[in-house]
Amino acid sequence: MKKSSKLIEFAIIATFSVGCVSNQNYNNETDMNNEYDSLVKVFESKTIPLYKETNLAYWNASITGKDEDYKKSSDAEIAANKVLADVALFAAFKKIKESGQITDEQKKRELNMIYNAMLTKQIDSIKMKQMVELGNQIEQKFSVFRAEVDGKKLSDNKIEEILSNSTDSKKLENAWLSVKKVGPVVADDIIKLVKLRNEVAKSLGFNNYHEMKLTLDDQDPKEVSALFDELDSLTSNKFAQLKSEMDNVLAKRLKIKKEDLMPWDYQNRFFQEAPKIYNVDLDVYFKGKDIVALTNNYYAGINMDISALISHSDLFEKPGKNQHAYCTDIDNEDDIRVLCNVKQNHNWMSTMLHEFGHASYDKYIDPSLPYTLREPAHTFTTEAIAMLMGRLASNAQWIQDMTKIDDKEKQKIADKSFKMLRLEQLVFSRWAQVMYRFEKGLYENPDQDLNKLWWDLVEKYQMLKRPADRNQPDWATKIHIATSPCYYHNYLLGELLASQLNNYIVTKIIKGNDIKNPSYVNSKEIGNYLIEKVFKPGRKYYWNDMIEKATGEKLTAKYYAKQFVE
Repeated sequence: MKKSSKLIEFAIIATFSVGCVSNQNYNNETDMNNEYDSLVKVFESKTIPLYKETNLAYWNASITGKDEDYKKSSDAEIAANKVLADVALFAAFKKIKESGQITDEQKKRELNMIYNAMLTKQIDSIKMKQMVELGNQIEQKFSVFRAEVDGKKLSDNKIEEILSNSTDSKKLENAWLSVKKVGPVVADDIIKLVKLRNEVAKSLGFNNYHEMKLTLDDQDPKEVSALFDELDSLTSNKFAQLKSEMDNVLAKRLKIKKEDLMPWDYQNRFFQEAPKIYNVDLDVYFKGKDIVALTNNYYAGINMDISALISHSDLFEKPGKNQHAYCTDIDNEDDIRVLCNVKQNHNWMSTMLHEFGHASYDKYIDPSLPYTLREPAHTFTTEAIAMLMGRLASNAQWIQDMTKIDDKEKQKIADKSFKMLRLEQLVFSRWAQVMYRFEKGLYENPDQDLNKLWWDLVEKYQMLKRPADRNQPDWATKIHIATSPCYYHNYLLGELLASQLNNYIVTKIIKGNDIKNPSYVNSKEIGNYLIEKVFKPGRKYYWNDMIEKATGEKLTAKYYAKQFVE
């Protein structure tokens, strides 16, 4: 995971006057450019120190788990969130933008990033307060809710454990139904929040919040929808085939008829992860191995020096520490850190490759770029690099090259490890289709029958059977819909780009022909390519322009299909 490090997503208490800027008449383009340069310099002088303070506070809180560190993090973020709401400052940037006199492409890009970030804050303060409070109330309801099974209150982790391991279909059903009871608890509040978000979006000139969120996050909603349609057309038949094979295995495991399989029989609450149907254990290849050294050696072999990044990071368990993983760029300079809790297994090998994919991207962004553009081209482009690298831990050739297993052992796992990765990819892709299309429909018409919309999409894209006579807000049980709205699609866009980059690397850079099991080990030309064509440009270009410059094509789903369908 990449913790957001966008300067323009933070704001500070600005003490400078900008009123004269918004009322000034400019005689020529030079005046406008000079005024813009001055405005950005003052803006950065105020924001950069607080940006660093915010990231450091969050990092320290993640490491210590102490209340005082979390308070520092919260206070710093609150302070950093006020400048974007500054009406006079926004007016100054808006006047410059609307003048059309900023013609330098890099400056236009920088201005657009700042303007889009500020626009979201130019809303009624009462509505802003209502949205924050309602969002917090919803999150708290999720936090305190516990599913109850056989008179016992169970955590989400315990529910997932039952769904993953039990072979008793009735027990699975009870666990699934119990965790879905959070839906009626939060559904009305979520709809209220959606309507508030829509009111804000309309006040800023958008049709709805979904359209606004994508647009101001530097994405064309039509472009995103076209990519999802393309992916659907390329993967639906293959998914149907794999789903049938999966159903055969699951039905046999549960000792029920294939046609009797229900949503609770797929080993997790949302069927967003692939059920374990292939008998392959990759943990054994990383047991006793130095996961940090393997990560360092792999990146060094592709000409990416991450040794300093490792020294700045915190990679092992300790009391009070955040138990997950993320990468953060503390200052958009050279202080890049990764938090992990490394164990000697496949999951943490994949996670280390993933997180240092993020870190490498940040490290090699051109430091001469303006501060605001010293970021990945988009959230999903850095996810793409992380995904590209993380996939390697499931690659039999990479495992052989890095851990020195023999050919016989490699052949033993090659087929099943790829099948496992393919199933994970396609199961997630269908789930992401549901999430993207549901949120789009939700914001277009929050008064429609959302229960029906949800199950219509689940049946179409995930091919799960709708429980008979069920009319409950199961859609509301996915916390991301409330707390991380209109973001989920970026994960899938990242997977598409990972496959497109993989295809280009294999066919154009290393002149190979196996796009399904590439190793990359000791191929310095791969690192050189990624650094020059993907990392170095930062946010200088619109993300799809960067992708076209790097691969010769705009983002497409066809290489994802080529890797995991054909």
